[in-house]
Amino acid sequence: MPELATLPAFQQAQVRFAAHLRDPARNAAPEGIEDRRLQIYRELFYNNVEDFLANAFPVLRKISPDNVWHARVRDFYARHECHDPLFHRVAEEFLRYLEQERGEHPDDPPFIRELCHYEWVELALSVSTQTLSPDLADPNGDLLAGRPCVSPLAWTLAYDWPVHRIGPDSLPEVPGEQPTYLIVHRDRQDAVHFMEINAVTARLMQLLEEDAAASGGELLAAIARELQHPQPQAVIDAGAAILADLRARDIVLGTRR
Repeated sequence: MPELATLPAFQQAQVRFAAHLRDPARNAAPEGIEDRRLQIYRELFYNNVEDFLANAFPVLRKISPDNVWHARVRDFYARHECHDPLFHRVAEEFLRYLEQERGEHPDDPPFIRELCHYEWVELALSVSTQTLSPDLADPNGDLLAGRPCVSPLAWTLAYDWPVHRIGPDSLPEVPGEQPTYLIVHRDRQDAVHFMEINAVTARLMQLLEEDAAASGGELLAAIARELQHPQPQAVIDAGAAILADLRARDIVLGTRR
């Protein structure tokens, strides 16, 4: 942003007006405008942002006392510069604010960043323009002999906190003993689902995404070696059932064509 004094007069007025709306306690109101009229704008702009964040992060809103919630949103509203014109990106900007600007705050739960990321993922997948077109994979392909194709609308996530269980009656004070692994995905009917998985399935998903040239059987054999399992075939058989379940859920779309 150029120095304010170098801008044309009308842009200077816009900058001062916007600064006052975002942080009226620190930025004086423009001269010559009745405060009653300014109050309408102050409430309208803030309420739009607050309402969107409350809908994007419903669990965080439920577990936050009103005064804490509004103080947090007002801090974001005053301090963070959003550059994306799409309104649904405000939630992503809020994540960036938590990670880069908010810092440690006594009113924030220790899991706030992971919880907000988990809640944001549902929104991100629901508005994604990616489609599950038939040319991506053969839905009836052999998942062991062929190369399984993971849906581009399936995200494998790992968190220190059990974010999917957090709510007003479940507020953990320390991270879980083991990471929480989740798959969040959008199916062919455009519904978003969350699925908790174990570390082995998470590793399988990682390998499926990293090694597009390997067959499902080869990847499961590699996992059996990593586990040093005494019965590799048992791992492959169990993995075949997992792959079939993932295909039924539209997480694996079939085999690569």
